[in-house]
Amino acid sequence: MKIRALTSLLFALAIVAAACGDDDSTETADGGEASCDPLPTKVDGTLTVATGEPVFPPWMEDDDPSNGRGFESAVVYAVAGELGIENVEWTRTGFDEAVSAGEKDYDFNIQQYSITADRDEVVDFSDGYYEVEQAIIGPADSPAAGASSIEELKELRLGAAIGTTSLDYIDETIQPSSDAAVYDDNVAAKSGFDAGQVDGVVMDLPTAYYITAVEIPDASIIGVLPRTSESPEELGMLFEEGSPLVPCVNAALATLRDDGTLESLEDEWLNQGGSIPSLSN
Repeated sequence: MKIRALTSLLFALAIVAAACGDDDSTETADGGEASCDPLPTKVDGTLTVATGEPVFPPWMEDDDPSNGRGFESAVVYAVAGELGIENVEWTRTGFDEAVSAGEKDYDFNIQQYSITADRDEVVDFSDGYYEVEQAIIGPADSPAAGASSIEELKELRLGAAIGTTSLDYIDETIQPSSDAAVYDDNVAAKSGFDAGQVDGVVMDLPTAYYITAVEIPDASIIGVLPRTSESPEELGMLFEEGSPLVPCVNAALATLRDDGTLESLEDEWLNQGGSIPSLSN
């Protein structure tokens, strides 16, 4: 009788386990379960995505996030495909205003948000979809052009966009003798560069490729800046705190990473080739 009872118990447990394995739940960051069927989007059947205004290559093309061209636009549509969503609606926000507490009227925001502990206190992030390297650009006759180390940048006039990890890199890692020039965005940073306000501008490497190829062809990438820790800086999609959609997007990103889609999109839109020197610490 004991054997028969044990067999019945094991059979019942197997049925329960199979049933659990067939649902569309996925694990949350705290180990709980989040349902992704139906998807917990703001609007049923629609993925509402915010981005900047304007947007620039290589992240998005023609200031039109809906065309699927450019790395971040392509990633969004790939994620939507994995989530089973055909309708993607876009809205525009400023970069800094999105990093604030409270409910948001979009599912997530994508405009090169680096995942940082400070930001994570007021918003949620997806897993990283791109590992970032910082670079410095300058004209051929700039005092920055001959630099081969962080130490050689300390006496230069440097600039970056407000609220970015590029500005953090100047303040915390380079620590120049004069305060960094702070711009509202990369557009203003480029204008400051053109006006000769700075010797060099710090920005992420893909943007530096585009800026030096299209916007400021007289400038060049002086070098890739050394990473400051063993943990690489990553870009993540920004959600309101506690968004139930985060684990669903993370599952989609994991699939896109495992099947090579993210790497393929990175090669298509971000990897420009060429030999760029790396500065030392």
